[in-house]
Amino acid sequence: MTSSENTARNPAPDGQVSAKKWRIIGPGLIVAATGIGAGDLVATLVAGSRYGYLLLWAAVIGCVIKIFLVEGAGRYSLSTGRTIFQGWRSLGRWTTWYFGPYILIWGFVYGAAAMSSSALPLVALFPGVDLKVYAIAIGVIGAIIVWFGNYSLFEKVIAVLVGIMFITVVGAAIVTLPNIPDMLSGLAPVVPDGGLVYTLGLAGGVGGTITLAAYGYWLREKGWAGGSWMKVMRLDNAVAYIVSGIFVVAMLIVGAELLYSANIALATGDQALVQLADILAERYGTFMSYFFLIGFFATSFSSVLGVWNGVSLMFADFWGEMRKLPTDDPRRKLGGTYYRFYILWLTVPSTALLFLDQPVGLIVAYGVLGALFMPFLSFTLLWLLNTDRTPAEWRNKLWSNIVLGVCTVLFVVLGANQLITSVSVLFA
Repeated sequence: MTSSENTARNPAPDGQVSAKKWRIIGPGLIVAATGIGAGDLVATLVAGSRYGYLLLWAAVIGCVIKIFLVEGAGRYSLSTGRTIFQGWRSLGRWTTWYFGPYILIWGFVYGAAAMSSSALPLVALFPGVDLKVYAIAIGVIGAIIVWFGNYSLFEKVIAVLVGIMFITVVGAAIVTLPNIPDMLSGLAPVVPDGGLVYTLGLAGGVGGTITLAAYGYWLREKGWAGGSWMKVMRLDNAVAYIVSGIFVVAMLIVGAELLYSANIALATGDQALVQLADILAERYGTFMSYFFLIGFFATSFSSVLGVWNGVSLMFADFWGEMRKLPTDDPRRKLGGTYYRFYILWLTVPSTALLFLDQPVGLIVAYGVLGALFMPFLSFTLLWLLNTDRTPAEWRNKLWSNIVLGVCTVLFVVLGANQLITSVSVLFA
């Protein structure tokens, strides 16, 4: 379905957001589902296992931060009719010099990581098949789903996956019988001894990186354009990150009630979720293990689909700008040549990393560029939304500037820590 068809189906709303408009919530759910991957579940799970409910407040703040960031990206796109990359390019060539290498290196490494993450629960559910086989199959299936550029189908598949995520992740939290008074006490901002960087990471690192910037592209595919859609966009974004917040709080509950109270240590990486499934099986029976693994798969696969679609759209726009093609050139649109090229880039070359140890240089480049992206996003949004690049009516107000300013400082600190970690790999 094309953007024009979506616009015809969803005409511009009036000033009031009626009850019927709840049914059109979608792009925000996509960006939230894409951003909340297995790594985010692990981060909050580990936070709960180490500190109980002490860092609940940081997880909540992380979701609030993402609401402001994604709202800023959406507000810029709706108010100007321009994509986020077009906005970045208006700030100078330096943005292109950064973003071009970033999107290629990020996609190469992320493709393998996302496919492997989605394969892990399948190996646990259906042993006997090599993880690489599952991973490659997931990459190919994801590519097929998004290949033809059917946004409506893509949105429906994501909605189903989010529903599965909600039932399984929240269900896992419910069965652990959370201690409500202890949980509420975790809303008081306390930083544990030696846990400053971990606290900042939980506040700033949950909920996506480059996928946050894809929101404006999904708004366009949904058919939302112009300031008349601003209220709907804000509702869409807020609801999506409230749902994300529920996921994050649910995993922290599981970590606090199931692991922290029993002093159980977790494995590293996505394997922690497989280990959690085993612990759930021991405590509540095999069904609960399978139940959670299905949710783990839905979480990982939704990220695959979101990136395969949204970041491919960003690349198509980037490459179209580099070639100075008209904005309506089909090669830079959903289902176009450049869009499909990046789907293949995510799917095919990345499989090499499934068979080889990741080269140290590539890990360092990925870590360095990734560490710079969130400061880049928050800083450029501050720039775009406070200048004449955005219509005066839709420029930042005081609270938006405060939150985005805090975000920039937070992400600079986290980025510096990531840079140190990445460079240390060279000397490991």
